Amino acid sequence: MSTETEQGLDPVLLTIVNNSFVNICREMGVTMTRTAFSPIFNEGLDFSCVLFDRELNMIGQAEFCPAQLAASIFIVRWTVEELGIDSFEPGDVVLHNDPYRGGAHIPEHSVIRPVFYDGELWGFVANVGHLAEIGGKAVGSFAADATEVFQEGLRIPPIKLVKRDQNQMDLWRLIMANHRTPRNTWGDLNAQVGSLRVAEKRLVELLDRYGPELLTRASKELMDYSERWMRAEISAIPDGSYEFSDRMEDDGVVREPVNLKVRVTVDGDRLIVDWTGTDRQVRGPINATYGVTAGAVYNAIFHVTESNIPKNSGAYRPIHIIAPPGTVVNVQYPGPSVGGNTETHPKLADMVIGALGEVLPDKVAAAEGATCCNFLFGGTHPKTGEYFANYHLEGGGWGAKSYDDGNDATIVKNGNCRNTPVEVFETRFPLVTGEYSLIEDSGGAGRMRGGLGTRRIMKIAEGAEITVSALLDRTDPDFKPWGLDGGGEGGNAAIKVKLVGQDEFHTFTETFGTASASKFTNIVLRAGDEVLLDSPGGGGYGDPRERDRGSVRRDLAEGLISDAAARDIYGLEEKAA
Repeated sequence: MSTETEQGLDPVLLTIVNNSFVNICREMGVTMTRTAFSPIFNEGLDFSCVLFDRELNMIGQAEFCPAQLAASIFIVRWTVEELGIDSFEPGDVVLHNDPYRGGAHIPEHSVIRPVFYDGELWGFVANVGHLAEIGGKAVGSFAADATEVFQEGLRIPPIKLVKRDQNQMDLWRLIMANHRTPRNTWGDLNAQVGSLRVAEKRLVELLDRYGPELLTRASKELMDYSERWMRAEISAIPDGSYEFSDRMEDDGVVREPVNLKVRVTVDGDRLIVDWTGTDRQVRGPINATYGVTAGAVYNAIFHVTESNIPKNSGAYRPIHIIAPPGTVVNVQYPGPSVGGNTETHPKLADMVIGALGEVLPDKVAAAEGATCCNFLFGGTHPKTGEYFANYHLEGGGWGAKSYDDGNDATIVKNGNCRNTPVEVFETRFPLVTGEYSLIEDSGGAGRMRGGLGTRRIMKIAEGAEITVSALLDRTDPDFKPWGLDGGGEGGNAAIKVKLVGQDEFHTFTETFGTASASKFTNIVLRAGDEVLLDSPGGGGYGDPRERDRGSVRRDLAEGLISDAAARDIYGLEEKAA
């Protein structure tokens, strides 16, 4: 069978090669979930797997975390250029988590392995994963009151963790000595490194099948194809400049709103996304790295364009980003940024989508909850005597679209992760879940309703003492997820505590005097104390009185909306049965 056509390589061959790249990345992910130690990997899937060619172009990815996937473009290039491409040998693995070297935020640890074929460097395989505990001032390494990167955990420049398939144990020991849960670090890093070996093996098999020259050519044609398709999608958007703004309630250190501003310019077949006008970088850790901001832009554009475009470097070429250094969207050393990936990214992505709402009304959605509801905790397990630490993120409501309701209880769009099941939660940690439910009326009202947020109530188990930290947004009533085209706002997030002997939940500011009600570090709770964690709902789309009556009745019967909302907001006269 010929591999050539008049236009280039046979489309069937290109499809097979593209699917092979995607499946290699998926197999890397399976390796991660089966071998990692921490729930954030084997349950939450907070990692991403990618392939690069020798010129450092991304040639393959799978359905993992959009924030990590986009950042990997900058991480891999920065790493290889800093170390020098000639410094890589077969069997090497480079580790890197520096947010100022193209990274996302400091918990994201990237491992990169070269792939050689017949003695020649052909490309690289990479894995970016969120290690659940990397030291720093806060248990779980999310210091919500951090004012510099040194408080956020151990920062590692590009170093060779493995040389010619031999672990550099002095580096392994150094890293584990600075993490609170070294056993988990050992297991999770080995899972990441193991996924690279699987990817290398599969890529070599593909090179055996097609040869390096043909596979290189196929990669380049796939990238050109993705670029043409993306340019065609952009060309279908009316030319012009479209603006949008949003705010965050505080930075965790100073109780003042943080202003975000974007201008999206469509110029023929290219997009320019300009963040000029956004606030200067703040003292607290909600600053975003350039990689995080770029990832938010790419994430948004992929949401409003054809989903079948192959996701490789070609798809990113028509998108240009202006993120002024020293602002919230391009943090400079030594500014903190651990919350930029989880709290700021989803708002930036929603803003780009919101800006395009006036010209793409049938492709955009209202605001999602746009907070990961980061809840961190650690302590000594009363049954095992071992120290534990965990990073937990909570799914919230997504925004409604012109043609459908928003998703309920779904992790923010920058994550694409999963919730940790209650059974795993209670098996691993001394926390008892008293309630895990959807929050009535939390979805923004509209012709299409926003997705619902969740409520989780956790009690500290008998004999336990736990140190908790949190980093959320959208808890202030003035900062709810916005609706579109007359749709209502989504419900707020919340994190509250009820100490033994108290009858009601109170904010951590009311109870412990924290500077922020949604962002705090290292609060000690004891057996019998309870924590309430609410995730926000998504914004609604359209006039709620235009909602299909059958849908309103169904929502009412299922407890998604209250009698009062059905009557006063949606205009339904009858009550629930």
